[in-house]
Amino acid sequence: VNISILIVAVVIFLLVLHHNFLGLSDFLKRELSDANPLGLQPVDFIPAVPQRLADERNDKEISVVIAASDERLGGAIAAMNSIYRNTKSNVVFHVVTLNDTVDHLRLWLSNTALKNLRYRILDFDPRVLKGKVQVDPQKADTLKPLTFARFYLPNLVPHVEKAIYVDDDIIVQDDILELYNTPLKPGHAAAFSDDCDSTTNKVAVRGAGNQYNYIGFLDYKKETIRKLAMKANTCSFNPGVFVANLTEWKLQNITKQLEKWMALNVEEELYSRTLAGSITTPPLLIVFYKQHSSIDPMWNVRHLGSSAGKRYSPQFVKAAKLLHWNGHFKPWGRTASYAEVWEKWYVPDPTGKFSLIRRRSEAYEAK
Repeated sequence: VNISILIVAVVIFLLVLHHNFLGLSDFLKRELSDANPLGLQPVDFIPAVPQRLADERNDKEISVVIAASDERLGGAIAAMNSIYRNTKSNVVFHVVTLNDTVDHLRLWLSNTALKNLRYRILDFDPRVLKGKVQVDPQKADTLKPLTFARFYLPNLVPHVEKAIYVDDDIIVQDDILELYNTPLKPGHAAAFSDDCDSTTNKVAVRGAGNQYNYIGFLDYKKETIRKLAMKANTCSFNPGVFVANLTEWKLQNITKQLEKWMALNVEEELYSRTLAGSITTPPLLIVFYKQHSSIDPMWNVRHLGSSAGKRYSPQFVKAAKLLHWNGHFKPWGRTASYAEVWEKWYVPDPTGKFSLIRRRSEAYEAK
């Protein structure tokens, strides 16, 4: 009888244990599903620093988010290389790309001098932009979905409190730890470089169309914009480089706010067309109106791509902590100013594919 009771007890225990495991499995599946509701799925991740490099680097971990489209992949590679080589911090790169670029990116990172980078590749699903971006059927190929990746930072790096976002047309010349340590005021979810106060403003913005305030990005003829009571001469900021407090970002539901203004623009065309139809900056300007901190302007010395001529002295470029080739002339096209600085950090594509893209870019810029 005792043996029978023991057997029954063991069977019941095993059944309960099995049930709990099934429940845990379902819970984890839901957690994984909820963590990436927008199709921002991790594809690849190298979690550990090689021991010989761990001895040389400190334990400060910095999350850097960068978007990498196939036609600009060399830019993202050079940017990551410049960040990695100029810091002793343990940088983790969260590289956002499209599905058809994943294999090319992984090959480039794993078969070159960048093989020791810690990185995570995220596949961005353009369908998350449905109903939020107006697409001209005749110009559908001009939509660049990855430019909106910065709107979804909490989905890209869900387990960190702070992150840096950078565009792919930048080169870092100083320790990224300094940028990461930018102080953010209480209640601010991000810190940007203001255009009006920028070190580069007097030299460069005039050549970029004098677009350094809100009226250059928003259509003040529209009632929806006027009701916001935002002064048209308010200084704009550049969202190509910024530091984000993701805890505050989630508390304020910044992503939902940005999506709201994207959807409203589809209905009402709220953005100004004076900046070549820019559709990425305006919602950020609205949501962060007088609610953002500032980064050191030397951490976003921009407009290097506004023309082929050199706007800055070699001494100023050398002193800059971060160079930004925003504008038409990209450094991988060779006609941009100080393209030789970018070239120092470029790591050749083992497939040779980007070399063809560069030649096409050079031919286009020469026209």
